Amino acid sequence: MSKNRPELPGGGSLPSVPRTTTDRSPQSAPDPKRWWALAVIALAQLMVILDGTIVNIALPSAQHALGMSDGDRQWVITAYTLAFGGLLLLGGRIADLVGRKRTFVIGLAGFAAASALGGAATGPGMLFAARALQGAFAALLAPSALSLLTTTFTDPKERARAFGVYGALAGGGSAVGLIVGGLLTEYLNWRWSLYVNVPIALAALLGAPAFLRDRSARPGGHLDVPGALLGCGGLVALVYGFSEAEPLGWTSPQVLTLLAAGVLLLAAFVWWQSCAASPLLPLRIVKDRVRAGSLATMGLATIGMFGVFLFLTYYLQGVLGYPPVRTGLAFVPISAGIVIGATQIAARLLPRTAPRILMSSGMVLAAIGMVLLSTLTVRAQYVSHVLPALLLLGLGMGLTFMPVYATATAGVPAQDAGVASAVLNTVQQMGASLGTVLLNTIATGATSRYVHSHTHDPAHGGTALHEGMVHGFSVAYRCSAGVLLLAALVAGLTVRPKTPKRARDDTPA
Repeated sequence: MSKNRPELPGGGSLPSVPRTTTDRSPQSAPDPKRWWALAVIALAQLMVILDGTIVNIALPSAQHALGMSDGDRQWVITAYTLAFGGLLLLGGRIADLVGRKRTFVIGLAGFAAASALGGAATGPGMLFAARALQGAFAALLAPSALSLLTTTFTDPKERARAFGVYGALAGGGSAVGLIVGGLLTEYLNWRWSLYVNVPIALAALLGAPAFLRDRSARPGGHLDVPGALLGCGGLVALVYGFSEAEPLGWTSPQVLTLLAAGVLLLAAFVWWQSCAASPLLPLRIVKDRVRAGSLATMGLATIGMFGVFLFLTYYLQGVLGYPPVRTGLAFVPISAGIVIGATQIAARLLPRTAPRILMSSGMVLAAIGMVLLSTLTVRAQYVSHVLPALLLLGLGMGLTFMPVYATATAGVPAQDAGVASAVLNTVQQMGASLGTVLLNTIATGATSRYVHSHTHDPAHGGTALHEGMVHGFSVAYRCSAGVLLLAALVAGLTVRPKTPKRARDDTPA
């Protein structure tokens, strides 16, 4: 393998690309502070992932306190996901042009300030604006964090351990957010679900100057403004369209217009990237079969997975009558399973096991967990029915996330590390948004049909609503299982069997 053709974890390679003088530095010794750097990066990643779910349990209290309508309350979630998903690619390219460490620090400081603003909100508009600002700064923070991790750890075994920690946080952070959100809401108030980000960000900011290393900003680079407008506009239109599909219906002219506009803008974005002098997304990053397969696996995994948190939260609280804290604690097994799967199993096996085997096996385990959840009833017991499914889901996701993160970001030229990380984060965010909307639409439709057909059935009496809710969740879980099995198939067919003996050294000079 030549120096200009870096090897990928799947056994493939990237095409030769021009290198700047800053990329020709000789290999350097491992950074003695690299594990402290991992702690700083992990804190930032945990904060971003937590924020995706921590507000969910606090939302009813915030709605009551600020006088939000039922139609407007969705914007507490949607404002964040729109800004985050729509600006990730731009954030990744800014990290490459300005410098990843500098972008990381700016993202941390901005996220903390936006969180404090949201916690002090005096009305719905102020809270929506703060959540959008959180998403915008998260779009700077997430790709710079992942690319710093990629360039800090170059030894295969150490990289596997580092990505095991990162994958565990990426997969388990959402469930931890539900736990923390429940505790803060029940024992303090909903505002602390936002204020909690401030001390986490401050701790990471204190460690960043001392422990993070990075190359200087890319010289002579230019920001692709047309590409940013086309790509971000397309993603925002798609996410907004999907978010409006549930209240307005899939055949609504507004929804169809938004989705069509999103597709057209993204098609124009791809065309522009093929001819732009300094593209926002160099297409060579996504043309490699191994990387494309890893990205597709991540997208399908998040589409199939994110319905679990939404539906199981409503099942535990609405059907079984759990309070917020108990609901959050019920998700601990899935977090534990993800941590064990990522750090104790996948991280140990990846140096000597084909990534596609870990990915496919993980997706099959998660699909089995989904099938178990589809058998829940209104009288199911947590220990005997819910717990086994959550453990399987956690282990499966841990086995999948870790090799996906390691494979999708390996072998990328140093000047493209930020945008490559942003692509992975964008796929994950878009998969989560799309999966939540699609599965919720499926579940709601199935529930409505069930309740309508059983309303006058004496055998069901007053239990028709709860039984209909559980029936809708079961239909959605079966659809999730199908998506996860598709992810297993994609990983098995696209990610080549070989694992590299040596990782490319991208250690900062």
